[in-house]
Amino acid sequence: MAEDSPKRRKANFNEAETEVLIEQVLKHEQLLFAAGPGRASAGQKRKVWELIRHKVNPVAACPRDVEDLKKRWRDLKRRDRSKLCRLSQGCGPPAPPAL
Repeated sequence: MAEDSPKRRKANFNEAETEVLIEQVLKHEQLLFAAGPGRASAGQKRKVWELIRHKVNPVAACPRDVEDLKKRWRDLKRRDRSKLCRLSQGCGPPAPPAL
């Protein structure tokens, strides 16, 4: 097996990238995630994600594409949701018994 160019992973999102991403997604939340008859078309959503990409890339450590941004957004939502669940409702692994 010849390894001409090994696939390298991109740098982690830095704080500035994450802040811009959150700010822009929340600004366009209604267009991106609305359900029902008034929701945006796939083309409109793609344009909004491209707009967000153009806002994030100037502060990015490396160029990001739309799929990178969507994945980061999903990860942020999942992490915050599970954190809120653990804090407010006691979800998660059971605590060890007190001795």
